[in-house]
Amino acid sequence: MKKDIHPKYEEATVTCGCGNKFTTRSTRKTINTEICSACHPFFTGKMKFVDTTGRVEKFHKKYNWDKRKKAEEAKPAEEAK
Repeated sequence: MKKDIHPKYEEATVTCGCGNKFTTRSTRKTINTEICSACHPFFTGKMKFVDTTGRVEKFHKKYNWDKRKKAEEAKPAEEAK
C-alpha cells in the first residue's frame, strides 16, 4: 500500500436518536443515526412508528415548494377581484 493516501481508521462514537451510544471503528470521529439496533422494531420485536415528518418539510424547503404553493393560491384570489 502507498503511504499517506489512506484515511485514518480510528475509534468512532455512534450516537442514535434514542440516546443509545456505542463505539466502533471508522474514518469519521462521530456518527449520528436516527435509528439503531436498540430501538429498531425488527430487533426489539415491538411495533414503533418512526418519525418521518421532518423529511417532507425538508423537501419542501429545499425546492421552495412552500413558496410555490402560496404563489399559486394568491393568483386565483387576485383574478377573482
